[in-house]
Amino acid sequence: EEELGVEILPIRMLVYVKERDEYLPIDEIPEGVTTWSISQSELRDRLDDGREIPEWFTFPEVTAELRRRHPPRSKKGFTVFFTGLSGSGKSTIANVLRTKLLQAGGRSVTLLDGDIVRKNLSSELGFSKDHRDLNIQRIGFVASEITKGGGIALCAPIAPYAHIRKRNRELITRYGGYVLVHVSTPIEVCEARDRKGLYAKARAGIIKEFTGVSDPYGTPHDADVVIDTSDITPEEAAQQVYLYLEKEGYIGPAAG
Repeated sequence: EEELGVEILPIRMLVYVKERDEYLPIDEIPEGVTTWSISQSELRDRLDDGREIPEWFTFPEVTAELRRRHPPRSKKGFTVFFTGLSGSGKSTIANVLRTKLLQAGGRSVTLLDGDIVRKNLSSELGFSKDHRDLNIQRIGFVASEITKGGGIALCAPIAPYAHIRKRNRELITRYGGYVLVHVSTPIEVCEARDRKGLYAKARAGIIKEFTGVSDPYGTPHDADVVIDTSDITPEEAAQQVYLYLEKEGYIGPAAG
C-alpha cells in the first residue's frame, strides 16, 4: 500500500439484520438482533431446486434474471455416464433407463452406447490409451451438446481412465447435470456372461489391450451411483439410477 500509494479496501462480510431491514458488517452487529445470510453454495442449491429466493436477499428483478440464466435441474439437460468392465451390464441398464425416461416424457433421450459410438463416431480409432481417451472425449463432447440443448444423454462406454472421465464431468457440468454411474460388477461375473468369448481371447493374447485383463481399469472414486449387477435385474439397476435422478431433482416423481 505504501509503495503503490493505493489504499486497500478489505471486503467485509455483510449479513442481513431483520429488525433494521438492512445489511451490516458482521463485526458491527448489535446484540439481540436476528441475522440472516445465504452463501453462494446455498444460492446455487436454491436455484437448482427451484426453491424461493427471499426478497431480503436481492431484488425481484435480479432473482428473475438468476432464474433465467440458471434454471432448476428439472428444466436442464443432463448426462448419465455409465462406466464399468465389458459385460458388467452398462448398455442393458442404459437401455432400460432410456425407456423409463422416454415414458416420463419432457425431454429427448439419446443413448451413446460404446459399441454404437465406436462404429459411427470413432471407427478409425484403435484401443491404445490415446485412442481410448479420444473416443471418450468425443462421447463427452456429443453428450455436452445434448445437455446444452436441454436433452438427456445416456453414455455407456467402458471409459477405464479416471482423468478423461473427470474431464468429461467438467465439460458437461458447464451446461447441465452430470451423473456418474459405476457398474461395479466383478470381472468373474463379467467373464461368465461373455457369450462372444472376448475375455478368453484376451487371456489367450489374441485380443490386445483388453480392459481388466491386459489393460487397467481405474475404479471411480467419484461415482454418484454404484451398482453391482451380480444379483439384480437390469430393471432393478435402472430403477436405482432413476430414483437417484428423482432425489437430485433432475426428473419428477414417477406417475402412480
